[in-house]
Amino acid sequence: MSAKRTTSASANLFEAAGFADDAPRPLADKLRPKTLSEVVGQKSLIGPDGALTRMLESKSLGSLVFWGPPGTGKTTVARLLAHETDLHFEQVSAIFSGVADLKKVFDTARMRRETGKGTLLFVDEIHRFNRAQQDSFLPVMEDGTITLVGATTENPSFELNAALLSRARVLVFKSLDEEAIGELLTRAEEVEGRKLPLDEEARLTLIRMADGDGRASLTLAEEVWRAARKGEVFDAKRLQEIVQRRAPIYDKSQDGHYNLISALHKSVRGSDADAALYYLARMLDAGENPLYIARRVVRMAVEDIGLADPQALTIANAAKDAYDFLGSPEGELAIAQAVIYLATAPKSNAAYVAYKAAIRTATEAGSLVPPKHILNAPTKLMKEEGYSSGYAYDHDTDEAFSGQDYFPEKLGRQEFYHPVERGFERELKKRMDYWAKLRERKDV
Repeated sequence: MSAKRTTSASANLFEAAGFADDAPRPLADKLRPKTLSEVVGQKSLIGPDGALTRMLESKSLGSLVFWGPPGTGKTTVARLLAHETDLHFEQVSAIFSGVADLKKVFDTARMRRETGKGTLLFVDEIHRFNRAQQDSFLPVMEDGTITLVGATTENPSFELNAALLSRARVLVFKSLDEEAIGELLTRAEEVEGRKLPLDEEARLTLIRMADGDGRASLTLAEEVWRAARKGEVFDAKRLQEIVQRRAPIYDKSQDGHYNLISALHKSVRGSDADAALYYLARMLDAGENPLYIARRVVRMAVEDIGLADPQALTIANAAKDAYDFLGSPEGELAIAQAVIYLATAPKSNAAYVAYKAAIRTATEAGSLVPPKHILNAPTKLMKEEGYSSGYAYDHDTDEAFSGQDYFPEKLGRQEFYHPVERGFERELKKRMDYWAKLRERKDV
């Protein structure tokens, strides 16, 4: 092959790889903010009174952890902070880096520091580092070798070392609202020099499809422009056919999972059947294991309804068994039915509170011996020691209630369970109040 042909082939490969000067760039890259003021949707951080604004004004940055969903500007803000503070920007990903890689970064940062240049080290997905890897940041954070900015989509309280968190301030990035996504789309139209071929309803639908992710909104916009023929304008139905539906942001092992099950549980506790059904549908739509949900529904029955409606536990267990028997998709209806029943049932956590109180007392009081009158006496020696002496067989007493004290003598009588005036517990309260009066009479 001649040198000329080789050069030509190399050039074609170079262009095909997207490295030519006029190679197309993704919208997200074209619209990447050049100043903090251009970042949308994070006014609490970069607005006039924002946390980052105040840090920059004080000329003191400090190490930070950016916590928030994808596409909210965490990487962009970190890069701009380095520019604003005249720090060298270094980026690593916890997915592809190990301790050896970090050591090289730290050594380079030390050498850079000797020349008078600081380093802002941006660590994407920092929660993916294990505990030992996270600990490796501590010395270089303390001696000023680096200013750490870690980004995570997961709750830092659960995923990051306490030692690391104590040396860094957590800043929360919020999902972009409809106004912020709309502003991004307007900027995209200005950069592209053309309007999105969408009617008003379709435009709002696209904004909702982005699900608070700015990068996703721009990707969707690119798909629309690619699909549109000259003069064509899409309605909402046609838009959904073209770009399909973006999968929900939901990872069964991550925050989305815990946020939705928490929302379902609290909606049931708050007696809002409609909200509970909505979150149940969200979880099922995202591919959650229905048996996991069914187990949580059983927990709701015992924790938040308890004896206010004893039938709730029966129905929750029946829903789990029905799903086991029917499978999907029919079995999900049994779970939905149980969720509705629990949401509309009278609520009481009295049994839950009583159990916790009893556990606490049992732990604190230690191994106290029960009173002798309720101990069995199978041997002569035990009888001589007073075991079982004075025990009153309740069925032989008036109203089958002896009123004896069953607590250890050193502990004295305790009260853990306080039924509420709702549902079946109202009846239980009447019984307990009646027995309390009988006990008082016998004590007189």
